[in-house]
Amino acid sequence: MARTREFDTEAAVARAMDLFWTRGYEATSVRDLAQHLGIGQGSLYAAFGGKDGLYRAALEHYRTTLAAAALRTLEEEADARAAVRTLLTERIRIAVDRDGQGCLAVNAVCERLPQDAATRRTVRDMQDASREALGEVLRAAMERGEIAARYDPHTLAAFLVTFLNGLLVSSKITPDMSTLRPLVDVALTALD
Repeated sequence: MARTREFDTEAAVARAMDLFWTRGYEATSVRDLAQHLGIGQGSLYAAFGGKDGLYRAALEHYRTTLAAAALRTLEEEADARAAVRTLLTERIRIAVDRDGQGCLAVNAVCERLPQDAATRRTVRDMQDASREALGEVLRAAMERGEIAARYDPHTLAAFLVTFLNGLLVSSKITPDMSTLRPLVDVALTALD
């Protein structure tokens, strides 16, 4: 008779996400994960298929929680410029508040690519969702005359996402909002 799982897998994934974010994939062992989650290694393998499966689940959790929350901020702001500013500064704040740990998705790309195709797909899906949502906000703002229409809104969205990725890497080097926030002001001039 199969044993029932004796732990909350959703909570385990959230805790694993934090550990991977803190240490990275390579520096996190199955033993580290089992200890951090308070479960046996056998339970970890049974629930997630191993470290790689748990990493995928952690990246997916990041996508559906923190990355999704960032996209919701775009919908909540009435003004496109304010929405973009909030999106960029909030992502930087999260990265800086984690003492230079950066962004889990950007860290995953830097650590795992080009060898890890599954990580590439997961992060590309996050990036695509960000570009699409941002592109729509910019397109609507251009139609209202709120921002300049000198760039294609989807190209402008791609630039802002690429800029944000660079800022998130920079936040690992210099985890200081006062240093990074002025760069957002420069990027926002692309909306003029």
